[in-house]
Amino acid sequence: MVKGRDLAITAVAPLVWGSTYLVTATVLPPGMPLTTAVLRVLPVGLALMAWHRCVPRGRWLWRVLVLSALNIAIFQGALFVAAYRLPGGVAATLGAIQPLLVALLGWPVLAMRPPAKALLAGAVGVAGVGLLALTPAARLDGVGVAAALIGAASMALGITLGRRWTPPASVMAYTSWQLVGGGLLLAPAAMWLEPPLPTLTLGQWAAYAYLGLIGAGLAYFLWFRGITRMPPSLVAPLGLLSPLCATVLGWAVAGQSLSAGQMAGAALVLGAVGLGTRAGR
Repeated sequence: MVKGRDLAITAVAPLVWGSTYLVTATVLPPGMPLTTAVLRVLPVGLALMAWHRCVPRGRWLWRVLVLSALNIAIFQGALFVAAYRLPGGVAATLGAIQPLLVALLGWPVLAMRPPAKALLAGAVGVAGVGLLALTPAARLDGVGVAAALIGAASMALGITLGRRWTPPASVMAYTSWQLVGGGLLLAPAAMWLEPPLPTLTLGQWAAYAYLGLIGAGLAYFLWFRGITRMPPSLVAPLGLLSPLCATVLGWAVAGQSLSAGQMAGAALVLGAVGLGTRAGR
């Protein structure tokens, strides 16, 4: 039986990820999405792996490679490309298709036919997030839009496969495997495509520490914990909290105004999360 406590703990992860867009746009050095993704996941992943001294073996070597690519390398790389090229709310909005993709992927991968409520919740969530972030002032960039959609699809498949493959180790060790694998997959592309990291200010060091320790280490641990305890159709709707958090932070920190349409969108998002979690149960 799914406990409300597990839902609440798992919901912390997308709320933390929603802060990524504001931190990236206002604090980090410009034009370095892949380098930022590597610095976010690899150091904390290596630290966790050294602490647990547990590495994947046998068939879990290729499984971790697949999950690392989907959940970390592709998702984080695409997330930061979108965060650098799009307003935070818009980037998070495009990721709102993830619950729909998870519901549809669960049928062929897990033999779990999506309930009508789950599909309805996904559609309502997309509509609500659209009202929340796609304002007349929103800037759309083709590369950023494509990156956001690719990231959503990658994470959706990673969530689904992560439920199918039960990890043979603790959630913390399982998290460290994927963080290290994803960071190692991203590192060559970052070194080849992007310039060296400039001298960082104290605020930028603090931002990277936050993105790594909280945005990667803690958030992924809570997210993978939820995936191992609950069905994907129950976890996926929580991802809608990310664009809601991004928009609220834009209003509270960056001084962005909230229109009546955006407030209606926020209500739809919360309703979609509630409907999706009930359907997932």
